[in-house]
Amino acid sequence: MPAIKPAILWFVASAEAAARKAAEVLDGDLIGPNQIDGVADTLRALFAAGRPIVGVCSAGILIRSLAPLLNDKHAEPPIIALSDEGQSAVPLLGGHHGANRMAAELAEAFSSQAALTTAGERSYGVALDEPPSGWVLENPKDAKGAMAALLSGAEASLSGEAEWLSPLGVAAETAPRTDTAIRLSVEGAVPLTYWHQTLSLGLGCARNCPPEEMAELVRDTLANAGRSVHEVAAIHSIDLKADEAAIQSLAASLKLRPSFYPAEVLEAQKGRLANPSDVVFAEVGCHGVSEASALAAAGPDAKLLIEKQKTANATCAVVKITGEALPATRRGRLSVVGIGPGWSEWRSPEASRLINEAEELVGYGLYIDLLGPLGANKPRADFPLGGEEARCRYALEEAAKGRDIALICSGDAGIYAMGALVMELMAREEATGGVSAKAKQVEIINAPGVSALQAASARAGAILGHDFCTISLSDLLTPREDIIKRLHAAAEGDFVIAFYNPVSKRRRTLLDEAREILLKHRPADTPVLLAASLGRPEETLTLRTLGTFQTDEVDMLTVVMIGSSNSKAFQTGDLSAGADGWRIYTPRGYAKKMKDVSP
Repeated sequence: MPAIKPAILWFVASAEAAARKAAEVLDGDLIGPNQIDGVADTLRALFAAGRPIVGVCSAGILIRSLAPLLNDKHAEPPIIALSDEGQSAVPLLGGHHGANRMAAELAEAFSSQAALTTAGERSYGVALDEPPSGWVLENPKDAKGAMAALLSGAEASLSGEAEWLSPLGVAAETAPRTDTAIRLSVEGAVPLTYWHQTLSLGLGCARNCPPEEMAELVRDTLANAGRSVHEVAAIHSIDLKADEAAIQSLAASLKLRPSFYPAEVLEAQKGRLANPSDVVFAEVGCHGVSEASALAAAGPDAKLLIEKQKTANATCAVVKITGEALPATRRGRLSVVGIGPGWSEWRSPEASRLINEAEELVGYGLYIDLLGPLGANKPRADFPLGGEEARCRYALEEAAKGRDIALICSGDAGIYAMGALVMELMAREEATGGVSAKAKQVEIINAPGVSALQAASARAGAILGHDFCTISLSDLLTPREDIIKRLHAAAEGDFVIAFYNPVSKRRRTLLDEAREILLKHRPADTPVLLAASLGRPEETLTLRTLGTFQTDEVDMLTVVMIGSSNSKAFQTGDLSAGADGWRIYTPRGYAKKMKDVSP
């Protein structure tokens, strides 16, 4: 996955020059006043997405805007306040997750000073819980105690060599070691165990290999050789196994993303294999999978450290990395993202994160535009209304190239949106209009969003307080007679009904027919809510009744909510509430229950 670029924000003219220089130094995305619709909303959306933020502004603006979201220091992205002239760079959050490093780079560029406040880096220039790239700390929760002990003057020793720990000035042990770990032992604290990630792990398996079988094989194979899973820097296999749960599960547990080679690349490694197999060649087109993929990823001069080990369903091999890996592809990912009606406060953190991580955004142009700064500077593929299948097919096939794609949908992607069409294209055979075999291997993540019916109900009260259904009045994909049948069923069932796609330029009669059908089963004074452009500045909420609302009041951006025979409306003094002070709700029957149990 490409590194996530920091967002460099400036809000006033005096900050522009420093912001532009900071963006150049950190290779960040510049976001200026013309891209910002609400400072706090923008900052929160970027923060929820996990985006590093440099605000060329007062620290107070960042603190007040982000304070409601702070709850996990291990997951929060780096946040830096940079003064207008660049004279001070203050890491506010994520000091050990990149903020201190970024602040130091800014300070050097501006010939100023980074205001580091983390004790370890201030005293030693080392963060024990953030080893450099290529190293991993096995027990990060113990780093704080070890650093506190060091700062208090405790004696310490180091087993093994790790140049990046040399600023500590700790004595090196000469005692023999039984494994390759680097251990920092500090008096009065739990020893810290570091591993250098230098191993290439090659995997092979039968289809539907149990993940626990693969995990146990790898763990035992490395342990028997005095090595650790923490030393694994890369995981590889043949591309036929890109969607194999056993491989993906193991990689996820090690916080790695596996990559895959085609059979011809692995076959080119035949002369380096310790256990070539004609059976494997007949099956997949190369004489070895685990050994060949481990070697292909470790450089041309690398040798097998551990030959192929196997169980009934899995194989693994290990190579020490000595050179550059051959080009490989990873399993692509398509995130089908519901962004809600458009307001960033209604967008889930998961949705924001997936959008932030995506290499390309795909969708109807208006929906991508609603992302504001979160979608700024990202490649995008805009498709018109009516181009839904082309939109989903493009997203899947691009993901099949090993890319991370986000398919942007309004509301919830699984409710009258692209989620079902993506599933349909994957389920179809390619010969009958489905996507390619590689596209069928793509990882699919469905990120739910706030649907229009939820937003409308919340804005106006609780019209969905009891049983409800949704019906689309569009006959483009659903035969008209099926829509009429569903209208009768919903009317007879006395459901609250949310009408999606109520009208279009050419389709103006179905909503009138729906009202006439419903009037046969519920009172004319049944409340009706017309909700348009929810969560946007032009939002409108209008209360009508089943007997009085008119089709001409409704457009394509309106969701029409019809109450059941039990739905109620009452007016409050708060004109900002609901529709001109009206609240609409559908009781579940608590009043009757309380009456029945009263003495």
